[in-house]
Amino acid sequence: MTIDKAVAATIHDFVTTNADAMAGMLAELVKVPSDNPPGDCAPHAKRAAELLEGLGFTVERHPVPDDLVKANGMISCVNLVVRKKFGDGPVVALNAHGDVVAPGEGWSVDPYAAVVKDGVMYGRGAAVSKSDFVTYAYALLALEKLAKPIKGTIELHLTYDEEAGGAIGPQWLLEQGISKPDYAFSAGFSYAVTTAHNGCLHLEVTVNGKSAHAARPDTGHDAMEAAVHVLNALYAYRDTLAAIHSQVGGITSPTLVVGLIKGGINTNVVPDRVTFRLDRRMIPEENPEQVETNLRNLVSHAVEHLPGITAQVIRIMLARPFGMVPGVEKLIDILTRNATAVMGKPVGTEGIPLYTDARHYSARGVKTVLYGAGPRNLLEANGHRADEKLVLSDLNKATEVVARTLYELLS
Repeated sequence: MTIDKAVAATIHDFVTTNADAMAGMLAELVKVPSDNPPGDCAPHAKRAAELLEGLGFTVERHPVPDDLVKANGMISCVNLVVRKKFGDGPVVALNAHGDVVAPGEGWSVDPYAAVVKDGVMYGRGAAVSKSDFVTYAYALLALEKLAKPIKGTIELHLTYDEEAGGAIGPQWLLEQGISKPDYAFSAGFSYAVTTAHNGCLHLEVTVNGKSAHAARPDTGHDAMEAAVHVLNALYAYRDTLAAIHSQVGGITSPTLVVGLIKGGINTNVVPDRVTFRLDRRMIPEENPEQVETNLRNLVSHAVEHLPGITAQVIRIMLARPFGMVPGVEKLIDILTRNATAVMGKPVGTEGIPLYTDARHYSARGVKTVLYGAGPRNLLEANGHRADEKLVLSDLNKATEVVARTLYELLS
């Protein structure tokens, strides 16, 4: 089956007519900071809900309990849900996150001014992924304008903790039974349809020794020196990861980075404790539990022969790899076909070396893909970098693709 030409034309005309309104909504979303950390995202949810209600939607506000918010390192979090039932049929969730990484340095414009130059909007979150608040909302509006019936329910899941792992966003909505979708779209980054992504393991390693005066280091046990043993072992292990290759296009090999380290008391004191955190990215073929066990054993072996030294490892976060759920092939076929038609060039599938909220849906058996507004690839959007940007015509095209796909899926 392919989409009816009259339906396709109606969707295209709707998106074209509303292009300025879509850009305006995105600008309003960019202008409200929602950096995570610190994760004080309730003000952005308030503004997003106002904008959605201005479009005629009924918006459910689901505030996350304060203890859970704090446990996930945030200050405030309110998840938004919009539901539109067109009849009995599958439930499709469209999930985008409104929290963003801090702007950082190097911007040529105010990161919260939503500046538009030559049809390109610049701003933190313009591409990742406040744009898909707009994509998904206007795709749903387009379907409401169609005279031809479809059967099923479309839900918007607008959440605020992707940068912190998604545990109190999509995962919480699903665990609480607030939503029970059959299919899910998660915010996208490029023209391609993403069907797999890496997992991520964050561990904190603490190396303990005994402090001593720098004039008598022999009376202490140097935790910094011991930490060097651990780090050398980790970097030697990292060198072996390049030999492991994923079979998923767009994903290469696992990686390991030690991204944060602290320790010591003063310049003239033997360090009694050094703590560092590591990031281990896992390809879809890897088993997260085995990866974690291997790293714990490596740390233990690195210090076991060092007098007066101990080491502890705690898990900070585990994001499992995302892959295809049986039955998702139907959605992928419809989506790639409509994306190819709208983009005017072949659009296929790919994997990405990131981790996203999509994994929370697939972990519960929901047939899930990543697709939304973005350029040809994430690097072009400057995602998580200075001068993040989105070509506004790509916002329009993605909206058209999503609307066409939803219509065909629920016809």
